[in-house]
Amino acid sequence: MALFGFHASHEQVHPGALLTAVQRAEAAGFDAAMSSDHLSPWSARQGQSAFAWSWLGAAMQATALPFGVVNAPGQRYHPVIIAQAIGTLSAMYPGRFWAALGTGEASNEHITGDPWPRKETRTARLRECVDVIRALLRGEEVSHDGLVRVDRARVWTLPPEPPPLVGAAVSARTAAWCAEWADGLITINQPVETLREIVSAYRDAGGRGRLHLQVHLSWDPDPDRAEAIAHDQWRSNVFPPPACWDIDSAAVFDAVSEHVPPSALHGPVVISHDLDRHAAQLAEYAGLGFDEIALHHVGKEQEAFVDAFGSKVLPQLREGTA
Repeated sequence: MALFGFHASHEQVHPGALLTAVQRAEAAGFDAAMSSDHLSPWSARQGQSAFAWSWLGAAMQATALPFGVVNAPGQRYHPVIIAQAIGTLSAMYPGRFWAALGTGEASNEHITGDPWPRKETRTARLRECVDVIRALLRGEEVSHDGLVRVDRARVWTLPPEPPPLVGAAVSARTAAWCAEWADGLITINQPVETLREIVSAYRDAGGRGRLHLQVHLSWDPDPDRAEAIAHDQWRSNVFPPPACWDIDSAAVFDAVSEHVPPSALHGPVVISHDLDRHAAQLAEYAGLGFDEIALHHVGKEQEAFVDAFGSKVLPQLREGTA
């Protein structure tokens, strides 16, 4: 049976309120949690972007949930720093942490002042980072000269076992590439046939480990309000690659999304006032083979969503009645 988790969106919610929300999610019956890791929100309307790694330490202490985070090593973060962060959390909370690694977005990475590389260069850089991080989490001393440079680095505080390093992919092609190195895969909600292709590409290429899905959704008892929440908070996120990778600021995202109509949010976000419909959609996703599904209500207020899904949606999913 799939686990259903709470997605902690640092771009939208103050870290103090987000900590309260994840504690509430655990009490409501959510099985797990995951965290975004951004320097910049996607829109000024979202208005937050706290440091995920500080928050993760607090959240893992405040709950007993397993946690994951999506991270982009190589530019804003040196891979040795990420290996140290992963090692520390995994040493403190053995068996409760995984990290998904991706190639990142310019809106977060441009702040170093370095050029934003082409996609193929970012992919090659990520592959180097994966090898560096894995070696460090095995306790090795690492030196490396390539798209990233490392000089005699060692992570001294290590977990009993290295945690899973999960590949992040939004296409079948990238999913197949991730199968070469990843301990699992994470993607986002897309048309069911696209998700089926992503899962198949990963497994057919020999991909191992757990499959994770992050689902963007908007719920409110008022259907118009459910749509308005999605439009207000997530219309900057409807642009497919390469736009979402290459736009470099919240201001530009806001400018290009100014005339996005509410109807365009249906698809990128699962929008409904009907909890049974949400349950049925999540059950369909689980049927594709996803082991863990993180629910991201795209509104800034999380309490009503947590309570409603905890009391009405999760029981349906566990009982197989969705």
